[in-house]
Amino acid sequence: MPLIELADVSARHPAARAGALAIDGVDLEVRAGEVVAVIGPSGAGKTTLLQTIACALRPVQGSVQLFGSLPWKMARARQHRLRGRLFLAPQVPPLPPRQRVVTAVLAGRLARQGFWTSLRSLFYPVRSDEARSALARFDMDDKLFDRVDRLSGGERQRVGLARALVSGAELLLVDEPLSALDPTRARQAIASIVGAARAGGATLVTTLHQVEVARENFERIVALRDGHVMFDAPVRQVSDAMLRELYADHEDELTSTLEGAAPYAYTLPGEFDVERPMTCR
Repeated sequence: MPLIELADVSARHPAARAGALAIDGVDLEVRAGEVVAVIGPSGAGKTTLLQTIACALRPVQGSVQLFGSLPWKMARARQHRLRGRLFLAPQVPPLPPRQRVVTAVLAGRLARQGFWTSLRSLFYPVRSDEARSALARFDMDDKLFDRVDRLSGGERQRVGLARALVSGAELLLVDEPLSALDPTRARQAIASIVGAARAGGATLVTTLHQVEVARENFERIVALRDGHVMFDAPVRQVSDAMLRELYADHEDELTSTLEGAAPYAYTLPGEFDVERPMTCR
């Protein structure tokens, strides 16, 4: 049985005008332990898809099934417990500015620990060693007791990723984890996220702009365009022609901005063969 099963799902982004669907008639299955990248041009519906899977956004049509259950047909208490088995890491993590980094990271455990432990951790962080270890994966362990408002945008994004790693969730949903990171940090971050998911047996679904990162680090790619699934295939079956079709009329999003990415060779009509990394901005 799939861990995630979407059948004919349509949903609107919360900020969208009435009637506009961000995803439309999406069918998707993800099995436990899979590591999946979701790619596509800007506005394709990637973030809405993650929010729908996380039950943060109720679909206007179709069926969402998680862990073998139908969350939108559950009582609120059961739905809350089910959500505790997953972790949604947004592109911009919601970190209170005056909070210490250690507390921000350990907030990832809130769904899996008791009320009194959570309350105590606000004053004296419990499991600070776990927070330090997660931060070390992103070269952030020296910031353990810094305040969040003293961090750069990229540092805050890495704190959000460390929070996901300590969550212990069975399902990790990570939205654009590399958007504020330089190339070196981006490679380190994606290796840490994928490595931690595989080591812990967690299922990982990540939206990405960097196409070549998806091709190098993930076993399966789901491609969205205009709210529809254009293709869903193992990485080895994803051809350059498929990617060119996916980004048709959005060629400016295919750039060589991720320095050091594996080269992607392609030929356009009237051009010589060139090699450049394929990424999506």
